[in-house]
Amino acid sequence: MNPKASLLVSVLGFSDPFSAEVKPRILLMGLRRSGKSSIQKVVFHKMSPNETLFLESTNKICREDVSNSSFVNFQIWDFPGQIDFFDPTFDYEMIFRGTGALIFVIDSQDDYVEALNRLHLTVTRAYKVNPDINFEVFIHKVDGLSDDHKIEKQRDIHKRANDDLADSLERIHLSFYLTSIYDHSIFEAFSKVVQKLIPQLPTLENLLNIFISNSRIEKAFLFDVVSKIYIATDSTPVDMQTYELCCDVIDVVIDISCIYGLSGDECGTPYDKESMAIIRLNNTTVMYLKEVTKFLALVCFLREESFERKGKD
Repeated sequence: MNPKASLLVSVLGFSDPFSAEVKPRILLMGLRRSGKSSIQKVVFHKMSPNETLFLESTNKICREDVSNSSFVNFQIWDFPGQIDFFDPTFDYEMIFRGTGALIFVIDSQDDYVEALNRLHLTVTRAYKVNPDINFEVFIHKVDGLSDDHKIEKQRDIHKRANDDLADSLERIHLSFYLTSIYDHSIFEAFSKVVQKLIPQLPTLENLLNIFISNSRIEKAFLFDVVSKIYIATDSTPVDMQTYELCCDVIDVVIDISCIYGLSGDECGTPYDKESMAIIRLNNTTVMYLKEVTKFLALVCFLREESFERKGKD
């Protein structure tokens, strides 16, 4: 591997990009039982997807700071499905004014006519208060659908949602994602949402592009090790299998470190400046993980023959 890897690590050794005063807010909205709370528990609390079957319905707005143990720093607000925008006690202007992203969750396995009506009401009202909000639509619970059925659902929901907004004077853009808590699709979707809230994203992407263009590395990611959300990647396409492998190697490093990396009287995170991993896959590809900060990991893919030549260029 090219020695420029160490240069990238030193360049990226920055502090938390979000100051304590500027904390983006992400809203989780949708009808009851659409899966909002399950998404939050799986992504940010490492809850097993099967455990979410026992979660009770949300009956009030739940706020949480995602900042205590993660590089990713924002507030996430989980809204009950029965929220009434016309209730005088609901100060929607205050809520939407401080929002960076609004995630609307639609249950793909249910009749989503009512959900699309609520999506239209929510988006149009939020846009009038804050046109800078990123509107994200999670077409959720797709794990029980075939690939063809997933595409059909996405196409139908995309068309109906945009047709409903066509009469609006404002040009409101919606982003759509197929998600499930039973695979890595929910983590990838959340990665895309969070990336839009990071002002340094263009700089990080440019650094990673320079990094791989000056080395034999084929793909590079910056991962938040707590949530397994990737903060940035280079400009080459991301496929689900590659993303899943990255999540797996992070899990391996954390799990092994928890078992063997801490003494009995030691506390805290097992992930530190000494953390790294080299894994050779059975297709002549090498995965390389290196600690960048105590919350960030650089995960790279390169050919085995390129890895063997490390330090020779």
